Amino acid sequence: MTASETLRLIAKQWCNLSDLMKLAGVGRNKALTIKSSIKERLEKENYYVPNNAVPMQEVVKYLNIDIPYLEARANNLKESYNYESI
Repeated sequence: MTASETLRLIAKQWCNLSDLMKLAGVGRNKALTIKSSIKERLEKENYYVPNNAVPMQEVVKYLNIDIPYLEARANNLKESYNYESI
């Protein structure tokens, strides 16, 4: 996935299993393990979490996704593309 694609994906409020598989670069079983881990932690903190998704903010924290870096990369790629098209 490119930086722009990752940013578009993490802009969602909720993360479903297929989104988690893409973000973490893992298969279904590992994604289910990650999702369960996030859900269990949130439920211990007395949050309600639906069965089919977890908050994207928590996924970003869990995977330690560096948003400022992705934004910088996306902007650099956009700028280089603009220079090439001139």
